[in-house]
Amino acid sequence: MDSKAEGNAPCSSPVYVHNPHLDTLKEDILYHFSLGTETHSLQDMFGDVKFVCVGGSPWRMKAFTEYIAAELGMEDPKSEYPNICAGTDRYAMYKVGPVLSVSHGMGIPSIAIMLHELIKLLYHAKCTDVTIIRIGTSGGVGLEPGTVVVTKQSVDPTFQPRFEQVILGKTVVRNTDLDQSLAEDLLQCSKELNQFKTVVGNTMCTLDFYEGQARLDGAFCSYTEEDKQDYLNKAQEAGVCNIEMESSVFAAMCKLSGLRAAVVCVTLLDRLKGDQLRSSHEVLHSYQQCPQILVGYYIKKQLNAKAKDS
Repeated sequence: MDSKAEGNAPCSSPVYVHNPHLDTLKEDILYHFSLGTETHSLQDMFGDVKFVCVGGSPWRMKAFTEYIAAELGMEDPKSEYPNICAGTDRYAMYKVGPVLSVSHGMGIPSIAIMLHELIKLLYHAKCTDVTIIRIGTSGGVGLEPGTVVVTKQSVDPTFQPRFEQVILGKTVVRNTDLDQSLAEDLLQCSKELNQFKTVVGNTMCTLDFYEGQARLDGAFCSYTEEDKQDYLNKAQEAGVCNIEMESSVFAAMCKLSGLRAAVVCVTLLDRLKGDQLRSSHEVLHSYQQCPQILVGYYIKKQLNAKAKDS
């Protein structure tokens, strides 16, 4: 799919799908969203989307929707933000103006399913110039709790910048680079906010919360405290600043579809000092506000700049 400039306007960036079989479908059913190309007018519903924010928890994404609505002056006086995916319990989706918020569940399989259908939704809706940002929580590596990490590269548990998936019995390796200019823009926004520490660094993406992240408190553990510390020290030496479970497939799929993408996660603890979350609910809640404050500021800044240009 190519885009052409109109007059002197710059070319817009479309959302790409790489699947010739889609052209043969009479209807494309986005099953886990309870949406479809025949049952819904996707272009009317989503054609104006310029920013997509995704996060694990449905509750957190609704909270972000309410927050960004207030920031952009688009509050619903009745505070009613209907879940667009109410026909399913798999994911939740909310929209305010040009901002779409979608939950993705926990781990690579869950976010991958969501992204397949989200990318197709944006494609069918003929969206252009879309920026997508994952906001979430993570375990820090040598960072104070409450630090926000903007991901430079997502690396696997061997510290390599790659995402591996077995397709038709063969291992396919995909690139996990994220948009560096977007990462720098977000870092600059954090400096302007001056509310919390923000760093740009590598994020390690694992398949598991416990053994895969070298925790000592799972149901199974076959290594020592010394083994754990040695591994996390090696991760830190490799530039890893935090650990989570979605960034690799997120980076790979966004790059394939031409989406400008970033990962913004707050650290809830320093994994070099422990495994379990011992901070109070109030403190953890305050930490979780940091990514949405940063991303909200960025979106508002971008929309204000666009309004001035027009």
